[in-house]
Amino acid sequence: MKTRMEEFEEWGTEVIFGRARGFRAWMMRGVLRFASFFFYILVKTRLFLFRRRIKTVHYLGTFVVSVGNITAGGTGKTPVVEFLSRTLAERGRKCAILTRGYKSADLDEPQIWLDKTGRRIKKLPKIASDGVTRYLSPLYAGDEPFMLARNLDGVAVLVDKDRVKSGIFAIEQLGSNTLILDDGMQYLKLKHEIDIVLVDCGFPFGTGSLLPRGTMREPRTSLKRASYIILTKSGGKPQDELIATIRKYNKVADIIVCNHAPSYLENIFTGERQELSFLNGKYVACMSGIARPESFEGLVEGLGAHVEIRRRYPDHYWFDQEELDAFVERCADRAMDLIVTTEKDAVRFLKPGEMDVPIYFLRIQIDIEQGQEYWDRMIDRICDLGKPQPQPQWGDVL
Repeated sequence: MKTRMEEFEEWGTEVIFGRARGFRAWMMRGVLRFASFFFYILVKTRLFLFRRRIKTVHYLGTFVVSVGNITAGGTGKTPVVEFLSRTLAERGRKCAILTRGYKSADLDEPQIWLDKTGRRIKKLPKIASDGVTRYLSPLYAGDEPFMLARNLDGVAVLVDKDRVKSGIFAIEQLGSNTLILDDGMQYLKLKHEIDIVLVDCGFPFGTGSLLPRGTMREPRTSLKRASYIILTKSGGKPQDELIATIRKYNKVADIIVCNHAPSYLENIFTGERQELSFLNGKYVACMSGIARPESFEGLVEGLGAHVEIRRRYPDHYWFDQEELDAFVERCADRAMDLIVTTEKDAVRFLKPGEMDVPIYFLRIQIDIEQGQEYWDRMIDRICDLGKPQPQPQWGDVL
């Protein structure tokens, strides 16, 4: 069941997106608008301090690629990180993904890792995967890191708010030569060689306001820091107008247009896979805890399904047994053919007591529709320039 804090978070989301009505919601929007002004000052001050090197920027002596955005969630970042990591690994790079593991639980007992001399390393990041073995459950790794660890062979996934610490561990203990900063645009403590910024074609600048009134982490002008800009979820539509808007803020970055295309359906508990045509004409229920559930539900409807029930939770929400059982029972009473969720949500599902309705997740893949030459050039740049660098001096300030 939802806690009062989770209910407030859900209501707050409705306020931000303008879906909540009434005097209380109107008052809250006014308070948040006032708070956004101070958030803007905070963002600008922080950027100034890092730009002037008043705050320390660490250089670890290896190639660092940041994948991030200027909005809070919903840009389809995780599939892009997975696609990038797999591409680099296939080209021979030894990658480690550094992520903070949003809403992951603290470990009951610390992990044990021995260095080359057999001595135990005391201050570890959480090791979701070392590229060979997966060590943590979704609860302790976080849903997105667990998904990345499960889907990527030969790529380490490390979880810690201190990604400088994670990077040092990846280099010294795992031999990584390419670090991928997941959600790294705002993580300025670590020097980025390449900044990849994602922009959602359907919701490019969120609600248009900065946090907490809106969903923007930084103003649009921050796009000028991007080395490459990837427009996500294009739906196969031309993006000339959006590209022209982005060019007002960044005139030189290569722009790549991609689509988050459905690939197949997979039963969460049996692993059975179905072609996308399986959805055509089916009566389904969608259940998700993501930033933009309407985007996911639109994909399901676009595959010919009749979405009769839509159950939405806050992003990264942990489902409990009671509400899952109740939802499955409701779907069975409504004679739903199946329940469809996202791959990220699937790792947080507990098996219902009664499996009266099958539950599938929709697997998403990245299709580059425009700018393939830019993508290839970026991969070549990482592989060619990401060669062994001088011995790192931890804490060096650029």
